[in-house]
Amino acid sequence: MTYIDDLAALGTSTWLDDLSRDRLDSGNLAEIINSKSIVGVTTNPAIFAAAMSQGSAYDAQLAELKAAGATADTAVYDMAIEDVRRACDLFAPIFEATNGADGRVSIEVDPRISEDTAATLQQARDLWNRVGRPNVMIKIPATPGSLPAITDALAEGISVNVTLIFSVERYREVVAAYVDGIQRAADNGLDVSKIHSVASFFVSRLDSEVDKRLDAIGTDEAHAARGKAGVANAQRAYGAFQELFDAAKLPEGANLQRPLWASTGVKNPDYPATLYVSELAGPHTVNTMPEGTIDAVLELGNLHGNTLNDPTAADRQWSQLTALGIDFDDVFDVLEREGVKKFVDSWTELLDSLNARLA
Repeated sequence: MTYIDDLAALGTSTWLDDLSRDRLDSGNLAEIINSKSIVGVTTNPAIFAAAMSQGSAYDAQLAELKAAGATADTAVYDMAIEDVRRACDLFAPIFEATNGADGRVSIEVDPRISEDTAATLQQARDLWNRVGRPNVMIKIPATPGSLPAITDALAEGISVNVTLIFSVERYREVVAAYVDGIQRAADNGLDVSKIHSVASFFVSRLDSEVDKRLDAIGTDEAHAARGKAGVANAQRAYGAFQELFDAAKLPEGANLQRPLWASTGVKNPDYPATLYVSELAGPHTVNTMPEGTIDAVLELGNLHGNTLNDPTAADRQWSQLTALGIDFDDVFDVLEREGVKKFVDSWTELLDSLNARLA
């Protein structure tokens, strides 16, 4: 038994926030599934940009794509889809053993179309069909333009990882989109027990933004509040999860949309390496971690039971931060815009690199 197994016993599944051809070809992914108890994988544009821009693992496929006259936009998804298919196959036994809850591999729609509902839905369909594995999840951002596409994709039976969630208010919209979509799927005659979804809440990025503002305030009280916003916000979201799904009238056989804690590697070295794991452990959750954070949990543990069962304490912390002068409406607006921009920038850099190699 490992601390990751202990985390699973508390109700939190551990997914790896990384994927590359090197991990697949070397056998590394297969090895850490067994040795580190990970039960899923998430990817994003930045992860694939890093993987495809270094080393030689993609050279052979890229040469074939060049000979076929592929564009960069086509090539990037051809390569990503191959990686996701192979990862899905590695996780298939876990997928079967957990009735589809885990053993999942996520691939994201093009971040440049996040405000185009129709384009987002069409690409979600295309990726779902092209990967062709029941344990794939299509990542769609929780931007205003993409929320209707989330509902429509679920209604068609596509399992969705809703990403780039920062605020509890936006999370409530995500839950509403899920409940609507899963009801429409049932109305369409689909087996809703086969449709799964997670709602990916970004944690450490909130602390980075809020800490910067607390430093600008400069008081002792403000300094003492650093590193508190991310956990409090996620714990408040979990309170909303319990409230909303306790009240939701889901069709028979439908699954809960689990909260997924993302951006859980600490960005401030002064904070415990397991901060966004040990303080966000509890039933019906997923934590997707960079491998360094997984290793820190395996070494240190620092688990102390269910830490999601007291949203009132999180609300008090939130009120204290607000009283200090943190404008969370502005914080969330900045983080959502920056979140989309970071993925667009990574994607654009990757496409520029591939264009040069395909020329």
